[in-house]
Formats: sequence, C-alpha cells, structure tokens
Amino acid sequence: CCVGTKETAFISAVMAAGLVHSVTRSCSAGNMTECSCDVTLRHGGSASEGWHWGGCSDDIHFGMSFSRKFLDVPFKNITGKSGSGLVAMNLHNNEAGRQAVAKLMSVDCRCHGVSGSCAVKTCWKTMSSFDKIGQFLKDKYENSIQISDRLKKKLRRKEKSQRKIPIGKEDLLYVNKSPNYCVEDQKLGIPGTQGRECNRTSQGPDGCNLLCCGRGYNTHVVRHVERCECKFVWCCYVRCRRCETMTDVHTCK
Repeated sequence: CCVGTKETAFISAVMAAGLVHSVTRSCSAGNMTECSCDVTLRHGGSASEGWHWGGCSDDIHFGMSFSRKFLDVPFKNITGKSGSGLVAMNLHNNEAGRQAVAKLMSVDCRCHGVSGSCAVKTCWKTMSSFDKIGQFLKDKYENSIQISDRLKKKLRRKEKSQRKIPIGKEDLLYVNKSPNYCVEDQKLGIPGTQGRECNRTSQGPDGCNLLCCGRGYNTHVVRHVERCECKFVWCCYVRCRRCETMTDVHTCK
C-alpha cells in the first residue's frame, strides 16, 4: 500500500536513523567488538580555553556505515539498479535519516576544579535522544518535497516552477500523494478511522478533532467494575470491595 508517499519516506528515514542510533549506542557501551568510542578525538581540545576531549564520544561513523550496508546495499542488489526514481528516492530518504542523527550531535562536558570551580572541563560528543531525532524527522515529513518519478541524472522537484530550488540532503522526498487515510479502503488496506476511540480533550494525533477527520464523534458511557480497597485479613485471605465507576468513551463517527 501507498508506495512512494511521504509516510513511507518518514518510515525509511526513521528506520535508518534508528539503526545508526542503536548501533552507535552499543559501540559506546562496549557491547560490540567491531567498534568502541570515537578514538579520533583523544588528546584533543583547547588547553588555553580550559577544556579537553575525554570520556566516551559516540562514534557515529561506524553506525552510519553499518546502516548504509544493512539498508542500502541489499536494496540496490534486489532492484538490480540504483538509477530508477523510486530507488534513488528511497536511498535519499535513508540517508536523510542518518544525517538527522549526525546533525543533532551535541557536546556534553563535566567540570573539574576546587569546589566545582570548573577550571578545566572534560568534553565528549553525544547523540541526541531519539525523541529529539524523531521530532526533527517529523518536521521534515511535514515539509517533505514531491519529486518527479522520472529520474534525469538527479532527483528533481515535480513542480517545474521550483526546480531551481536545490534539494537538501536532510529533506524527505516522495513521488505519490498520500491516499485518504480517514476513509476505509480495503483494496489499499486502509482501515479508516470510523469507530476509533479518541480523546476529546487532546490536541494531538489521538484527539477527536484530528482523528475523526472533522466527522465528529459519538459519546457513550462505559461502566467499570473492579476490586478495590483490598485488605489482608489474618489469616489468610484478602478482602476487597467492589467499586463501580462510569466513564465517557468517545468514538469517531
């Protein structure tokens, strides 16, 4: 279903980024024999400015290389060529995910000195949390670029008026417009959102306004009966009350 859409572009990028993040974390933790911390930064830094590289810097170079071999090389081999538009698009989106991890690398430092004076700092490079990387890619998804499915030397925008605007290596690309995920389509395997439970007060993706696609929602009361106020009685059993609660449940029309 839905090949070449902005959703599949996002999935490709997240998978590639996740592989880099996971492998690199394992390297830094010493869980892999093929890699470790970034040794290129040892004994570096700026002594005059009162800091030096130390600790264990995340070495994303191995993670990036592993992700390319694992995701890109087999994909090229299966298709037999990397020159088609869809293949080039997928490879670009994979790399966009990896570049997100690299772009969001940061520097952490620890102070040394009398009474925490921070006379000298030891610093190391570290990856951002995957939540932050995911949000970065979500922003790229929301601003993804539609490209032509006909590859002429390089990837190009579908809109002729925008073709002079360069495509960035961190941009997500798609060929086909997304189907309507709000309405059931058995042929495409889309269940739609009718009958989905939603949160009336949420402004997020689980909120009734967004999830119900403007169709509104039904409200019904659900009765819950459960054991409560349990106490241990000597000896030897537990005595509980039966508590009943009524809650409103909202489902999309």
